[in-house]
Amino acid sequence: MAGIFFQKREIVVPGQLLAEGRYRATTGTYSEADGKIYSALVGLAELRGNTVKVVPLEGVYIPREGDFVIGTITQVAGNNWKVDIGGPYEASLHANNALRRPYDEDISHYMDIGDVISAEVITFDRNSGPFLSMKGRGFRKLTEGMILEVSPAKIPRIIGRRGSMINMIKDLLHIQTAVGQNGRIWIRAPDIPTQRLAVKAFKMIEEQAHTSKLTDRINVMLQEETVKLKGSQGARVANETIDSEKEDSN
Repeated sequence: MAGIFFQKREIVVPGQLLAEGRYRATTGTYSEADGKIYSALVGLAELRGNTVKVVPLEGVYIPREGDFVIGTITQVAGNNWKVDIGGPYEASLHANNALRRPYDEDISHYMDIGDVISAEVITFDRNSGPFLSMKGRGFRKLTEGMILEVSPAKIPRIIGRRGSMINMIKDLLHIQTAVGQNGRIWIRAPDIPTQRLAVKAFKMIEEQAHTSKLTDRINVMLQEETVKLKGSQGARVANETIDSEKEDSN
């Protein structure tokens, strides 16, 4: 009988029947000649229009053209930087795809080993690995801040529909952040307590990505924690003022 055989965002396993009939198999699924669609992995089943997909719960990062990634430069070789973007593939970034001509022959003057960058995957071949570009809005060397690593499979949930989740976190905590499809999140916060709170939010999303109403829970958690944070900061300032007044009186 034709139809859909799973609930919205249901956790499914390999070989599980998902749909039959007029539906189309996409990421994380496969179809048989009889029109039946099955899950190819453990993940969350989704229906978009007439397409069926399964988002993996875990997994290594496999590059795709157009991906926004965050990487660390591991080597400078001629006019190329080698970049660690996680997963089994080391990426290459040619100077022509990052700098304006003319540029210095020693490209380490611009970016060197250990620098963290945001870039786009422009081509990917399993034999030669992915090639990156930094030509475009938002691609740059990421200074200061920290890098948090999460499961690449959870990145869509961290971003949220049309950026709803990540924008909410940025607005509530007043942080700068960049989220790479390769499971890396760059965070620059005004202070350490706020940075820790951002990490807590991202980890909470990673752990509860399969649950509903997650955006609301993250919102409530951040609202409550920021109130506590402001209270503790206010108390610390008050104590410092009292101590200062005591010293002046002495």
